Amino acid sequence: MISYSGKNRTTLNYLKAMYFDHPEWTPYSISIMPRTWMKYREDLEDLILSHPRSFPGYKKGDRDFDRVDDPFYEEGQKTDCWGTVWNNVERGLDSYPIRYPLEDWEHLKTYTPPDPLKDDILGPRDWHHVARQLEDARKRGDIAGCSPLPHGFMYMRLYYLHGFENLMMDMAMDDPRLWDLIKMVETYNRKVVEKCVEMGSEMLYFGDDLGLQNALPISPEMWRKYLKPSFDRIYRPARERDIPIYMHTDGHILEIIPDLVDVGVTVLNPQFRANGLEGLKEVAVGRVALNQDLDRQLFPFATASEIEDHIHEAHDALSLPEGGLMFYVEFEQDVPLETMDVICTTLEKVCNPPQM
Repeated sequence: MISYSGKNRTTLNYLKAMYFDHPEWTPYSISIMPRTWMKYREDLEDLILSHPRSFPGYKKGDRDFDRVDDPFYEEGQKTDCWGTVWNNVERGLDSYPIRYPLEDWEHLKTYTPPDPLKDDILGPRDWHHVARQLEDARKRGDIAGCSPLPHGFMYMRLYYLHGFENLMMDMAMDDPRLWDLIKMVETYNRKVVEKCVEMGSEMLYFGDDLGLQNALPISPEMWRKYLKPSFDRIYRPARERDIPIYMHTDGHILEIIPDLVDVGVTVLNPQFRANGLEGLKEVAVGRVALNQDLDRQLFPFATASEIEDHIHEAHDALSLPEGGLMFYVEFEQDVPLETMDVICTTLEKVCNPPQM
């Protein structure tokens, strides 16, 4: 358990929500995609400045509207440390894989995986930088956590290497070579996690999209056979030291939420529409802290009253007096500024954060 000692007010409230320890308010965060900044520019900044409770500490000029921090959001092709080739057709949005180094199983015989302690996704690992980030977070009274692995670190990495259809077929046919691929990816991930734990990380953040719009891509039984053991072993170093695990995962995952809790997930970030309010109430509430992704498929088209109803309904259904709920909102370029304003205003009313 993360010690409350020395934490600032916002972090302390987050920890209390995560640990079901009666937070002051319902925490929420709003993420703005680079392409959204590029589109709305000063108008978006003005909106943010009008909502200091939703964006505490933001000052005019803090954001370069054309800035992109993640190389995968830059145009063009790039090759990651595993040999997967990615393409980006619009700056400010994410890349997608176009070539897979192990699409043909014959390539596995001569394939050399990256070194987990030396090779980061698009360059060498800088453990000194990670150490500085952890120390700076402690000095600010924040959680000294890190994201040790790129998004799509286990399940998605299998098809980034082998191709989606190939992966589905090999799971269906139980191809023995698949187990070699799983072991290789798992070993890389486990060693990176072990290093972050050794460095004193207070929390670990992961992302791997396990679901489709309305279902898992494979049956829950197949997920438990091929993937759950790897997640269990990857998370074990943190679990054994009571280090909380945050996991983002897009898509429908209701059937395996209990399994994710089993392997040690402390905070789960599921999508609203893909899982449904009733399903989340039944399977997740009270069993795992939720950083609930609000309905980003609603935002581009919704009226103000629909937005208000959605946020009120989600809060009423998923919140408990003792906590266990946060909200996450993502502003994509297809969300109108007026809708962003309604979202912020409603979150401020429902979640009741203080003025910072």
